Amino acid sequence: MIIEKTKLALQSLFPEPEPDTDVSDEVVEETEEETGKKAKVEEPPRANGVIERDYSVHGYHLDAQVDPDQLLNAVKIVDEAEFFIESITGVDWIKENQLEIVYDFSRYDFDTCRVVIRTRVDRKHPHVPTITSIYAGANWHERETHDFFGIKFEGHPHLIPLLLPEDADFHPLLKDFKA
Repeated sequence: MIIEKTKLALQSLFPEPEPDTDVSDEVVEETEEETGKKAKVEEPPRANGVIERDYSVHGYHLDAQVDPDQLLNAVKIVDEAEFFIESITGVDWIKENQLEIVYDFSRYDFDTCRVVIRTRVDRKHPHVPTITSIYAGANWHERETHDFFGIKFEGHPHLIPLLLPEDADFHPLLKDFKA
């Protein structure tokens, strides 16, 4: 029940897609027999929206990808549905020149539900709004993510290093980090 309510609330962040009338976008793929080797199929970047996932496979029920300017609204939705924050982390998509910030939320009362909210930013300008005004417990998570990935959480009340030395000018979980 909470899964459906939360999914509907998150879907309200996204306008209805326009019907696809262009049929000229056929994808032609070579088969293994034609090329003599396995062809690597590149998937297009995921569009923003909400996907319902199989909990037994993924470990969460809902997966929402939002723009950074939609982040606070998405977080408010899960807060109003009485979720708590589990973690915040980053993913370095170096080939796409992007950093992804991943927020994990959960509730485990009578209706277990886990929600992931993702947003991507340019790797050269990794700025997202802080969610500490909604979840005070996000403070340490954001500081840790800033330490390791260099993501700046705009409006954070105390964005100083949590685990690294205060004079650290490196972010060890970036894929181009050299020790």
